Amino acid sequence: MIKADIVKRIQEIGIIPAIRVASAEDAHFAAETVAGAGIPIVEITMTVPEAVKLISHLVRHHPNMIVGAGTVLSTDVANLCSEAGACFLTSPGLNQKMVEVAAQRGIAVLPGAMTPTEVIAAFEGGADFVKVYPCEALGGEKYIKALRTALPQIPLIAAGGVKQQTASGFILAGASAIGVGTELIPADAIANRETERIQELAQRFLTAVSDARKRLAPPKGRAKATKTDFLKLDKRETENSGERGK
Repeated sequence: MIKADIVKRIQEIGIIPAIRVASAEDAHFAAETVAGAGIPIVEITMTVPEAVKLISHLVRHHPNMIVGAGTVLSTDVANLCSEAGACFLTSPGLNQKMVEVAAQRGIAVLPGAMTPTEVIAAFEGGADFVKVYPCEALGGEKYIKALRTALPQIPLIAAGGVKQQTASGFILAGASAIGVGTELIPADAIANRETERIQELAQRFLTAVSDARKRLAPPKGRAKATKTDFLKLDKRETENSGERGK
């Protein structure tokens, strides 16, 4: 898939599972399980042993899966992940060099940001989405809403502490998508290979996102915004001023 398709699919699905586990085998199981549950997007963090090799393996054997690289902190790692076939790059903070590598290679990039200044810098630098992290610690839904109100043109991903109970709230607050870790992929569920449990959690998150988006959809028949005729406004103001001056 080309970059535009990746961005569109992330927007459509609205959930990015962040896989941060103890082995490549565990990460492979987690990726296949969430994809089978209807979330064909996975972020393989660089803290996973043999992460780059795993990304390459998933890309080759799961062509319908959007495989990204997470916690990318250097240009060397960014280039390795890109060469392995990663569809997107992301990090917990703003790493402009990573953004530049993604732009050069034509892949999606989701840099992290914490403050409004960082959010703006990330977007102006070429980010396709800006990952607000750690979202819950910064104020949760209220923080996303505040950012979205001030910066409506910037697509935000809420990540860091997103739970089942708060997933819909982040979407309602204006997040384009949510990043989810252990709340979707619990460590014990991975260790015990509890496929059904993870798939059930995936369905709950998908439902939360879907329901929130339905609530955000504008009512049918809502009148379209009309353009303002500023010449008429000026004329009316002039006429009103003349009346007041009599």
